[in-house]
Amino acid sequence: MTVTVLAIFETDFKPDLSLGKIMNERLKIAAADLQDIHLQPLHSLGQRSDDLVVYMSYNPKYKIRWRVVNDVPEDVEQFVGQVCGDLGYIHWKTATINVFKGSE
Repeated sequence: MTVTVLAIFETDFKPDLSLGKIMNERLKIAAADLQDIHLQPLHSLGQRSDDLVVYMSYNPKYKIRWRVVNDVPEDVEQFVGQVCGDLGYIHWKTATINVFKGSE
């Protein structure tokens, strides 16, 4: 299974410029660690052509949130939820998927 974790830097709020830079760097490191270390056991699951895509971002309270954005088996989504919960990340609940703000 191919595991991809993407850091989404666009948020519903605008942090201070210097704080935003620190937050983006922290989010980039968290996404890389989640993909390369914490979700490593998923690489051996399923077919080589299977994909798992996870988005990570911040909520307005500066907590890291996550969500699986493609169709995966329930056990894979539960594993991601368990790992992210153990890391202190919160589930990113939204009614729609893949909604991004354009340039403002």
